[in-house]
Amino acid sequence: MKTILQAFEWYLPSDSQHWNNIKENIPDLGKLGFSGLWLPPASKAASGVEDVGYGTYDLFDLGEFDQKGTIPTKYGTKDEYLDLINTLHHNNIEVYADIVFNHMMGADETETIEADIKAEDNHLHNIENNKTVEVWTKFTFPGRQGKYDNYIWTWHNFTGIDYDERKNQEEILEFEGHEWDENVDSENNNFDYLMGADLDFSVSETVEQLEKWGHWFSEMTKIDGFRLDAIKHIDFKYFDKWLEQRAKQLDRKLFIVGEYWSDDLGKLEYYLEQSSDRIQLFDVPLHFNMKEASSTNGEFDMRTLFDHTLTASQPELSVTFVDNHDTQEGQALQSWIPAWFKEHAYSLILLRKKETPTVFWGDLYGIPSHNVNPVGDNLRTMIALRKDSEFLRENDYFDHPDIIGWTNILKIDNKEYGLSCILTNKNGGSKYMIIDKAYAGKVYIDLFGRHEIPITLDQNGGAEFYVNDGSVSVWVDKEIVSKIDQMNFQN
Repeated sequence: MKTILQAFEWYLPSDSQHWNNIKENIPDLGKLGFSGLWLPPASKAASGVEDVGYGTYDLFDLGEFDQKGTIPTKYGTKDEYLDLINTLHHNNIEVYADIVFNHMMGADETETIEADIKAEDNHLHNIENNKTVEVWTKFTFPGRQGKYDNYIWTWHNFTGIDYDERKNQEEILEFEGHEWDENVDSENNNFDYLMGADLDFSVSETVEQLEKWGHWFSEMTKIDGFRLDAIKHIDFKYFDKWLEQRAKQLDRKLFIVGEYWSDDLGKLEYYLEQSSDRIQLFDVPLHFNMKEASSTNGEFDMRTLFDHTLTASQPELSVTFVDNHDTQEGQALQSWIPAWFKEHAYSLILLRKKETPTVFWGDLYGIPSHNVNPVGDNLRTMIALRKDSEFLRENDYFDHPDIIGWTNILKIDNKEYGLSCILTNKNGGSKYMIIDKAYAGKVYIDLFGRHEIPITLDQNGGAEFYVNDGSVSVWVDKEIVSKIDQMNFQN
């Protein structure tokens, strides 16, 4: 089963050492059993070493040219990036590249053109027509001097921007002769425009350039998949052909996950209908359910955790997560799940049969700049337990507003074992759950060490399993614990 690590967080040091730091951590990542790493955007971005990577400037500069005041990116040089990918591949870990096709930023020159001013809350409503504006839309990439590609991007490649240099004024501008894509999210009546110089996918040269870069990048990196940024703002059908070409080029099935930031399940399902079946989506509704469960003083009905989620609707297309770089404190999409609920949340995505879980770098290794500690050994145990387990059968006990649980049958080293997980966002207690009649008389202990007294399964293969206030406990056959010690799952 896949378990992915999002191998970065927003507040990493701007020291161009992250590719090297990940490489040093590969033994730990291999021990834990991550099947793939989602790496941050590798291309040179508008703010140089200070840019997390989403302000795309030059896709062809992976930390090779002196542009935006630096040769390396925030994370390192092109050679270090390629070395990291090769090393991960040698350790049987897949690599997924984060690509940003929605916009470009940090243009080298301005151009004077005509544009319509659009309303902030309704991008189809004109405030002023045919205004003469000066916009940053000409990308000449002087530091690269035409290596790999000599194309010059101009305003013809873009639909709009949000700044008029002539008036030193921020406003949403739709360029003359261009229109927002229609097949996008409906927020603001049309959510094609997000930021920067917005790429126009109706312009053949724009599409050709992205295809040329995709071929170059895939050939050089031998990447295993992609995380697609901001897809709610890009024509829903665009990635069909681009991803088809990458799969043909690399001659294998790629792992593809898109970021459609909405807690509206209907919107996610509509995107999946419109796009190719190559794309999975992050389960944003589940993230918000977990956020509400962790921040409503125990008033959230735990039975509804999976209601209106992609995991419940289309689990084979769901990529689950607890937090990410955008949900961190201080970010535009801040919705950080507090520390007390992190183990709850990870048990919901790591110890269940369905979906593809993603672990956040900041939860595994901490966020030192913001004094955020790692979640701890219990998270590491859950990750590693998933690595060596095949989930065979699962029974849910989502039958109480505060205390919920489930049981699993796991296969480890060709032998089957039982597992019982119980959690609460309020008062502790117990729940009777049946694992399997075949396990009657087996002794179970709390893997997290919160209950010292073992539990013996009754004749039905069930028992009252206990959980403390606002906590989670994972009860397992004591034989699994000895295996965990032998395999050195914990750090």
